[in-house]
Amino acid sequence: MDKSAISMGSDEPAVTLDAFLEDQTNATAVRLEAGEDARALLPHLDRIALVEISFPSFRDGRGYSAARILREAGYTGELRAQGDVLVDQMLFMKRCGFDSFAPEAEIDAATLEAALTRYDHVYQKAADGQVPVWKLRHG
Repeated sequence: MDKSAISMGSDEPAVTLDAFLEDQTNATAVRLEAGEDARALLPHLDRIALVEISFPSFRDGRGYSAARILREAGYTGELRAQGDVLVDQMLFMKRCGFDSFAPEAEIDAATLEAALTRYDHVYQKAADGQVPVWKLRHG
């Protein structure tokens, strides 16, 4: 993953889910708060350039599910994790489909690179499309 994708990504302002669903005119960036259902966006994926998913606390994992739902439904636009995003979570966020991050606290670039490249193989299938190590071994 290149460093530009790890940065803030697009600067387009995101509207709330309610505002997006009520006003179907020009918005192409949507912000999902923790607990909002990402499936509400599924009929509109073809016109959304950015979905920003809020992480109010690093302990709140609902954003992982929202990302996976969107990617598995075919969303190909930018998917940004925003909020209390920790460097040691970014690899798992990337596996769920996030391709940009807006953490509240600054993250050292070398530490981030080390976290994202720590493992050569994965054990589970995920939204990132990496082939699990067991499948590499057994074809």
